[in-house]
Amino acid sequence: MKKSTRLFLKPKSKRSFRRRLPPIQPGDRIDYKNMSLITRFISEQGKILSRRVNRLTLKQQRLITIAIKQARILSLLPFLNNEKRFEKKRESTTRTTRLKTKTPRTTGLKIKKKKQ
Repeated sequence: MKKSTRLFLKPKSKRSFRRRLPPIQPGDRIDYKNMSLITRFISEQGKILSRRVNRLTLKQQRLITIAIKQARILSLLPFLNNEKRFEKKRESTTRTTRLKTKTPRTTGLKIKKKKQ
């Protein structure tokens, strides 16, 4: 006879978890003009977030992607959001660099002068 290994294990506890609400309500219209909806699915860098992160269905993700691309073409949304990068570059360009003057290079060979 086999002894059950369940005797030593704790019984599975039924954890209650709160089900997350879908990000797009049934009444929401997925359109390039609906900027409040579209901006929720774009990262800080301006990239389209993946379907796993958004918790969207395949059809909803396709419609969101098309709407974002249309909004970008119509310049309602930027293609990239590089504000932080530009700030860092501005700071680095404000520093003054010392001008280097060219010095003549020596080859390392010493020329011996003949005594006369």
